[in-house]
Amino acid sequence: MSMIGKKVGEFTAQAYHNGAFIEVTDKDFYGKWNVICFYPADFTFVCPTELEDLQEQYQVLKSLGVEVYSCSTDTHFTHKAWHDTSEAIGKIDYTMIGDPSHHLARLFEVLNEESGFAQRGTFIIDPDGIVQAMEINADGIGRDASALIDKIRAAQYVRNHPGEVCPAKWRESGETLKPSFDLVGKI
Repeated sequence: MSMIGKKVGEFTAQAYHNGAFIEVTDKDFYGKWNVICFYPADFTFVCPTELEDLQEQYQVLKSLGVEVYSCSTDTHFTHKAWHDTSEAIGKIDYTMIGDPSHHLARLFEVLNEESGFAQRGTFIIDPDGIVQAMEINADGIGRDASALIDKIRAAQYVRNHPGEVCPAKWRESGETLKPSFDLVGKI
């Protein structure tokens, strides 16, 4: 089942952020753009490459008004231990949510019930708490965080320009389309 167009459900979770344990709730997702990046587990192989890549894009995402969260079914304590011992994860400035109860992974429909791990799911959430884009990859396929930037810019453009849509390979300042009867069969 798709999460597109759905409001993020209620949740409260513990997280690790900038040397402290904090609480994150669904209320934190309102009033700004958000990305939540689920991954299977701390202290693994593909996951640190993805999270480090996400950190490399973090300042660009922040400049677009986007807050970033990573989330696995590990605890916030495990996130701190990983942050303290891994060179790649030690660079992370965004919030790392712990989901040992699997509530968030189920809420976003990315929990592998057999393994108890989250799938590689990325969600773009608008300031109203509505999921605007999502991507879910198999465990062995890492994600490229730079691809998020164009998707977020397109989602922000469409939100700010009702009646317009962004075609394939759209880039900021590129041409958009205004869906109408006249375009049917002409593209």
